[in-house]
Amino acid sequence: MSQITKISQTLKKLLKQHQLTYRDIATHLNMSEANIKRIFSTNSFTLERLEDICTMLQMNLSDLFYIVQQQAERLSQLTVEQENHLLSDPKLLLVAVCVRDGWTFEEIISQYQIDQFECTRLLAKLDKLKIINLLPNNHYKSLIAQDFRWIPGGPLEKFMEQEVMVKFMAPKKDEKWNFRMYIRGRYSQSSIEIIQRKLNQLTKDAANLNQEDASLTLEKRQHIGLLMAMRPWEPSLFENMRRSKPK
Repeated sequence: MSQITKISQTLKKLLKQHQLTYRDIATHLNMSEANIKRIFSTNSFTLERLEDICTMLQMNLSDLFYIVQQQAERLSQLTVEQENHLLSDPKLLLVAVCVRDGWTFEEIISQYQIDQFECTRLLAKLDKLKIINLLPNNHYKSLIAQDFRWIPGGPLEKFMEQEVMVKFMAPKKDEKWNFRMYIRGRYSQSSIEIIQRKLNQLTKDAANLNQEDASLTLEKRQHIGLLMAMRPWEPSLFENMRRSKPK
């Protein structure tokens, strides 16, 4: 991803956090809203325009570049040791997930059976594991990127396969699907690569939206599970009807 694209994405998140719209920027810069949308869609920022938008956000250009750099340095994958530590303590794993989703200390202890002393201890452990930077008064800075992925074949992936995915695909009574679709076909390698790129982009988009919504209160957010998978596969019902290949 280019640096200007990262800057554009960061600006969009900051504008949303400050509840500023393209219309607000257009009014401030004495431009049309259509022009502002075009600038963001094409990433055609000049330094002057960036500086003007930063002024609206009550920051300077160096602040913006620092935030972009900090986001780039976040972990997109843990080590095997870090994953094993998380799985060794269910409450630690729970707090790590809450941290990734931007929960505050008060929100964690109000929603789960974890008191303030235990939550402080768990946050300190995440700090020791270099998953967060623990700040005064139980504030923290997450070091996990929104597009974080577990190690292929690693402890967290095995846990997800055994404990999460099976249960996810078997909803409880009266639980509704927001969306469910199964598609099969026979595709060329180039088509497979196109589908993979689109799935990767959707994953990033969903992760960015999760990060943007982290500034909202829990009452305005809903737990959502999104499972995407793609692999060579044929239902055993069909596979069992295949003709044997000549030897």
